[in-house]
Amino acid sequence: MKNIVGILLIILSIGCTKKTEEWKMEKDIHSLANSDEITVRHIDLDLRVDFAVKQINGKVTLQVEHKKPATHLILDSRGLTIEKVTVGPDEMPTEFSLDREIPFLGQALKIKIDSMTTEVHVYYATSPDAEALQWLSPAQTAGKKHPFLFTQSQAILARTWVPCQDSPGIRMTYKAQVSVPRELMAVMSASNPTEKSGDGIYHFEMPQAIPSYLLALAVGDLEFRNLGSRSGVYAEPPMIEKSVYEFADTEKMIEAAEKLYGPYRWGRYDLIVLPPSFPFGGMENPRLTFATPTILAGDRSLVALVAHELAHSWSGNLVTNATWNDFWLNEGFTTYFERRIGEAVYGRPYSEMEALLAMQDLKNEIEELGANSPDTHLRLDLSGRNPDDGMTDVAYEKGYFFLRLCEETFGRQEWDRFLKGYFDKFAFQTMTTTHFLAYLDAQLIKGNEDVKKKLNVDAWVYGPGIPPNVPKPKSDALESVEGQAVAWANNVPAAMLQTQGWTTQQWIHFLRKLPDSLTTKDMDDLDNTFSFTKSGNSEIQFAWFLHVIKNRYVAAYPALKRFLIEVGRRKFVKPLFAKLAETKEGLKLANEIYTKARPGYHSVTVSTVDDILSWGK
Repeated sequence: MKNIVGILLIILSIGCTKKTEEWKMEKDIHSLANSDEITVRHIDLDLRVDFAVKQINGKVTLQVEHKKPATHLILDSRGLTIEKVTVGPDEMPTEFSLDREIPFLGQALKIKIDSMTTEVHVYYATSPDAEALQWLSPAQTAGKKHPFLFTQSQAILARTWVPCQDSPGIRMTYKAQVSVPRELMAVMSASNPTEKSGDGIYHFEMPQAIPSYLLALAVGDLEFRNLGSRSGVYAEPPMIEKSVYEFADTEKMIEAAEKLYGPYRWGRYDLIVLPPSFPFGGMENPRLTFATPTILAGDRSLVALVAHELAHSWSGNLVTNATWNDFWLNEGFTTYFERRIGEAVYGRPYSEMEALLAMQDLKNEIEELGANSPDTHLRLDLSGRNPDDGMTDVAYEKGYFFLRLCEETFGRQEWDRFLKGYFDKFAFQTMTTTHFLAYLDAQLIKGNEDVKKKLNVDAWVYGPGIPPNVPKPKSDALESVEGQAVAWANNVPAAMLQTQGWTTQQWIHFLRKLPDSLTTKDMDDLDNTFSFTKSGNSEIQFAWFLHVIKNRYVAAYPALKRFLIEVGRRKFVKPLFAKLAETKEGLKLANEIYTKARPGYHSVTVSTVDDILSWGK
């Protein structure tokens, strides 16, 4: 293994408080804060949401702990207007300054303090174009009557709406008072209301310590429904009943997760269905998963996303990557856990279909990144880069297959015992790749050379591509689909194919197995038979639209345009615009669509598509 000396030292230090503390304070290259000297342990927010000017303004009070002598508290900020800063319970004014702007990192907010300072108050306002904040007009919502606001703090966007130590390695508790228009409801990654208040003022508390990227706020015309004794869903009125139906298995998933890896430690597990401009499938904000409406397929076929975000309650939220270079520790573990939940609730054939499709996604991602690209390593080096660049399928799926290899190597019973112990031992702490590998070695490998050779950890963690010892998922259900795809390619009409009872995963596999080059007649045959263009399933539509673009199937262009204008989920938007941009004709169409779509996209998606289409360059 690489860094063998460091790993041995960490093995020796497991259980040693002093050494563990040194490991926790590994420098985060994506934070400007001086958290090694003074650390924020709790914040109180008093905020007002102003839709008229697209601004959040108010005050954050930070409770700090001194670790070393320091004359300043340095916070991360980006695009914030700092009105004044005071210290102590008497709020005595103090000096502050903002350093020069650093691309994507923002500005260091330096606040003068002394050795006795434990409380700092920052009065501030956000920018109307703060990247974490998505302000939606009534027309961009499901209800069409009221505006909507949601935040997206991961990876380093919390600093655009709260001055903080914006690093996954720093955990804090928080309380908040948020004032919003009376007709709207506010919810956060904390304890939440289930009904609208009469005065538009809401109070929140998050008693478990979380990193800043899990700070979250949503404001809109919301209703709440219970899904079980400790779970529920928020959505706009037109979406609430559909959401309740779709998420009916949430309690079963929680129970399955607890049987695998121990108790759920966050109190409630609720979800909120956001407007379609939300850039991700979901975001694991504690106590309140943010979810895209694109998973509301009407048949509960896309709820693997719920299992994924629930799994984050252990991997990510409970044991957190110390830096964004260790992102796979959040997502690889969560993807593995997600599939174990899926297997427990829906059976092994279901989880194997998901795994086989995931292998296809991983191969495509690595082909796009380059087989020898360092971005295909699990442990990344994002020096000088936006950590968003590391949020690829590699962290999710290569991480999953490495952990599945561990399961197959050690046996499921022993592996589950290890993971449960891992979540217990490191609960509410951060984790680095080096420390995890040391713990794995100490607990399971135990210096066994045969096991080391079988796992080949270096190739997985520090090497490119997919190692040859990758596990091989097997799905009879998807193999049967391949036979139908071959039959259709050999001129069997679509109407004659044996597709009755196919799941979403089977349809996706079928579409992926179609030839790249199809005639208009071919496309007509498929669409007239299976209505792919009009599908209410976003995953099926997405797979179909890739063929629409490749084969210039003009009949589906209006639906493609609507999809790209209405849906801001980057998983779909990025590949579709990239495929359009491959031809001169497609690039022209892409720019026409993007002109209309861009105002409704979140900044995360905008940044991605701007690069694809060279906007602003």
